[in-house]
Amino acid sequence: MATHKSAIKRHRQSLKRKAVNRARKSELKTWIKKVRTATDKATAKEAYTKVVSLLDKLATKGIIHKNKASNQKSRLALFINKLSQ
Repeated sequence: MATHKSAIKRHRQSLKRKAVNRARKSELKTWIKKVRTATDKATAKEAYTKVVSLLDKLATKGIIHKNKASNQKSRLALFINKLSQ
């Protein structure tokens, strides 16, 4: 365990950030599941807009890599285009 005052503070901060980042990733996974389980194109598109927004935010903040965000957006768009009306 850290003994310096600043190191103890950094450890506290890292634990808080870890919890926030984990919650954001979990929210993203939930929205991706909503897109994947959608049966019609309209509901899938609504969920997709939310997913794109979340992916961009998480990539900007460095929680996920920008290429991962791009790949996921692309795959979900392909999935939605294959859905029937």
